[in-house]
Amino acid sequence: MPNSHGLDSGRVLPMTLRRAYLLLHRETEAALAGVGVTADQFVLLAALAHADSATQQDLVRRTASDPNTVRAMLIILERRDLVRRMPHPSDRRARTVTLTESGRRAYSEAWIQTAAIRSEIAGALSAEEAAALTRLLDRVTDALS
Repeated sequence: MPNSHGLDSGRVLPMTLRRAYLLLHRETEAALAGVGVTADQFVLLAALAHADSATQQDLVRRTASDPNTVRAMLIILERRDLVRRMPHPSDRRARTVTLTESGRRAYSEAWIQTAAIRSEIAGALSAEEAAALTRLLDRVTDALS
């Protein structure tokens, strides 16, 4: 149904969000080609880089990813010695994940290689617009959760 501006936000907004996500994902994949990690793996490395460790379930929540997908990516990252998965000290069902030294280096290199993308995004919005967009995307996320 059209809103007060004549836009059908039920159709336009989801497609606009999808287009922005896909473009960001493609640009990130291209920037990370030389690093040897995918955009989705970079998201996991970033989630771990900002914590000493996390459980796999924490990573699922932080990255809004499917548990099976996170597990599969962690197995790949562990085989490449970028993360280490260990039994949780107090919960036998859980696994604790940490970055290895190689994982920290890969994350740092990936961060550097994606700087231009972050710069492009920052340059497209004022600080106020970026803050407002972040708040609005959080509301969309909450509505869909």
